[in-house]
Amino acid sequence: MAALVQEQPLVLKYHNGALLKGTVTVNLIWYGKFTPIQRSIIVDFLQSLNSPKSPNPSAASWWKTTEKYKTGASTVTLGKQILDENCSLGKSLKNSHIVFLASKGGYMARSVNLVLTAKDVFVEGFCSRCGSHGSTRGKVRFTYAWVGNSETQCAGQCAWPFHQPIYGPQTPPLLAPNGDVGVDGMIINVATVLAGTVTNPFNNGYFQGPATAPLEAVSACTGMFGSGSYPGYPGQTLVDKSTGASYNAHGVNGRRFLLPAMWDPTISACSALV
Repeated sequence: MAALVQEQPLVLKYHNGALLKGTVTVNLIWYGKFTPIQRSIIVDFLQSLNSPKSPNPSAASWWKTTEKYKTGASTVTLGKQILDENCSLGKSLKNSHIVFLASKGGYMARSVNLVLTAKDVFVEGFCSRCGSHGSTRGKVRFTYAWVGNSETQCAGQCAWPFHQPIYGPQTPPLLAPNGDVGVDGMIINVATVLAGTVTNPFNNGYFQGPATAPLEAVSACTGMFGSGSYPGYPGQTLVDKSTGASYNAHGVNGRRFLLPAMWDPTISACSALV
């Protein structure tokens, strides 16, 4: 019987609010210690979202799906980078601390202040969620997002499929394309919160379900990275012949990334790059 039940089309409803269109500046607030190589992986990813020169499938072609949300491009540019290596607020952060750190990126229209926390920094709710985004209220509204490095805290939840999952089918983990389980996992979560921010910046854009716990552009497609995916199996990916690492997107500086599927409004379905 179960096989006869047709899957319902996935619909993210548009709630008539503003989206982030045009040039969207992403400011980075690095909290805790990241190596220069770790920082370069994330910076290269952000710069890849607006790089037409990368061969397909590319991070830029993945990001282009956001143009289909109420038509119009969201062109990501990298803004300022702020380093707080000594953890000025300590190593155990509440959500209010994240908003405070994000505010260091400044208050600009159409900007996203992205707080990135190092592997030894604990954040309220981390592991039950791998990242988040929101906006401030008041006259000057800015959007912010947060993603943590889960390498030592919960890689099975926040760096899957590069680590054994905490629960469910135990398929062997994939090799991370940049050789860093924690940071390659962060790329997946940065991709998730950034797509969510531009398509649902003020909680009245595109989402399904309650506004307090919405399914958004990428979080509605959780666990899907390639065709044929099912719970516990990420789907088909491309494999680097020399390293054995899995990826589905090319980026700047010869980088490769594994990016999650994104909901495509034109077909009302999750769409993966390969």
